[in-house]
Amino acid sequence: MANVPMPQILGLYETHLTVVDLDRSIRFYRDVIGLELATVIENRNVAFFWIDDKRKGMLGLWAIGSAPLRMRLHIAFRVTLEDVLGSAAALKAHGVQPLDLNDNPSDEPVALGWMPAVSQYFLDPDGHSIEYIHVLEDAADPGFGVKPYSQWLSRPKLAI
Repeated sequence: MANVPMPQILGLYETHLTVVDLDRSIRFYRDVIGLELATVIENRNVAFFWIDDKRKGMLGLWAIGSAPLRMRLHIAFRVTLEDVLGSAAALKAHGVQPLDLNDNPSDEPVALGWMPAVSQYFLDPDGHSIEYIHVLEDAADPGFGVKPYSQWLSRPKLAI
């Protein structure tokens, strides 16, 4: 085996989701989420969106029509702390129910102590789990678990 190093992964560039109704999903990701539509390739039933800048990320949506088999997938979008904190109100204003990690309605994002990060979850029209996430500068606290962000802020801080 050659001693040649593999390329260093700098980040995830693209991911793909299957959708039932491509036009409905285009409207959701463009008009609600705010992604820039890059292209639609009609003969392949796919739409591509830029994430941030075309050099940084892309999302592909592939229409599967009315196939009875569906998979629930997950994608997380990195956003600012302020945007995570304001996302529940923004989602509700667009008719989207904000959720906690367990799909319970929640008007407050959750903190994931092991990372630590703050996240707001919601579903797209096909039931895929979508997340807005911001990784915090705080020290990790795995014992915290996953709880509302307000509890993260009021918890006793770990001694360093």
